[in-house]
Amino acid sequence: MAKRLIPTLNRVLIEKIVPPSKTTAGILLPEKTSKLNSGKVVAVGSGLRDKSGNVVPVAVKEGDTVLLPEYGGTQVKLGDKEYHLYRDEDILGTLHD
Repeated sequence: MAKRLIPTLNRVLIEKIVPPSKTTAGILLPEKTSKLNSGKVVAVGSGLRDKSGNVVPVAVKEGDTVLLPEYGGTQVKLGDKEYHLYRDEDILGTLHD
């Protein structure tokens, strides 16, 4: 079984961020309060080639927190962790604090 997956071309491997269901004080949060579909970039591909043969790099880098579409991506399970593969153009944007 593979322990590491390196995406090809313009694909990005994402580990989705699961929002907490409780506060630190133990108060249960409603599901709608933190329904931001986001994830952490684990690995990126090398990029696509344009018509003239130049490599167009992927717009995000490892460690970025990104906003994901509600649907799409390919679910991948490596060991006991679950990841998702998205194309670079499917990622909606990066999130910053």
